[in-house]
Amino acid sequence: MKYTKTKIFSAVVLVASFIGVNNFPVMAHDYFSPIVDEKGNISFPTDFRLSMVHLGSWFVPEGGASGFHDVYTEKSSAEAYRKTGQFPDGATLVKELRASKAGTYTTGANVSYATEDLKQWFVMVKDAEGRFSENPIWGDGWGWALYKPDAKTVNVAKDYKKDCLGCHIPAKDKDWIYTEAYPTLHAQ
Repeated sequence: MKYTKTKIFSAVVLVASFIGVNNFPVMAHDYFSPIVDEKGNISFPTDFRLSMVHLGSWFVPEGGASGFHDVYTEKSSAEAYRKTGQFPDGATLVKELRASKAGTYTTGANVSYATEDLKQWFVMVKDAEGRFSENPIWGDGWGWALYKPDAKTVNVAKDYKKDCLGCHIPAKDKDWIYTEAYPTLHAQ
């Protein structure tokens, strides 16, 4: 029997779903994404800092979104983006917001750094096929989720048009993603 990458991946995902690896839910539509169930509910991707690659960071000095915004995706999604200039179907983006502090170090005065204080996480899952058109957290080619540190099991976004899309309007022509801060997407 010839084993293709798809068959091997499907077998691994099936076994992982039965034994509960990484708390992944039962997956949707031919293993579209390990963090999306058959109804389009998006689960928080556990241990993403170890299993994903860091795309880049933003620093917001003031306001409610102040702090460091570190963004991650799967290695395979970053590789696909480098080849095509687009995120592949099923790609996951995680943006983690952390509070910041500043101090004087050997590198200079007023050096900012991320603290252990987590503010929230944004999670997006690329959906090139429009699988969940009846689910209000899906649209414009993505699934949208927002998680707070005290409730990583609850997506507090209820309607992506009201809760998420407004911040992404300036990036509409780039598939809603601000890619300019992600050097990992561009080969060196």
